[in-house]
Amino acid sequence: MPIIDLYKNSESRRNLAHFAAMASLAAVDGEINPEEKAILDRFADKLSITDAEYKEVMKKENKYPIESPLDMEERLKRLHDFFTIIFADNDIEGDQIGMVERYAIGLGFPSNKVSELVEKSTNIFRGRIPFEDYLYLMEK
Repeated sequence: MPIIDLYKNSESRRNLAHFAAMASLAAVDGEINPEEKAILDRFADKLSITDAEYKEVMKKENKYPIESPLDMEERLKRLHDFFTIIFADNDIEGDQIGMVERYAIGLGFPSNKVSELVEKSTNIFRGRIPFEDYLYLMEK
């Protein structure tokens, strides 16, 4: 049974799923380098990932794919959730942006639009807006 199935709380489950997807992205080239590990450590802290969850997700045999929704609104909802988590401490660091861009590509956003999408989202989130406003702004 995947570790994510152990969680009934939707926020904990969503946070763990986001973290697992980021860890999978970091390990896509075979190994997680020290810079990626440092970023994952910061994400784990922001997402309230326990040591046990962290160790389970980081096992080599655990592969947590990013499930890319077919619906654009669902993709934006997941990206919105992720930005909400990132900005929990009102900050996004430069090295985290690359991981977010990879996450957005994993969600199914076109790679040639991801930098613009992440930049736009970052600017929007600095103002902390609800999802409905985020969706409206992203569609315009």
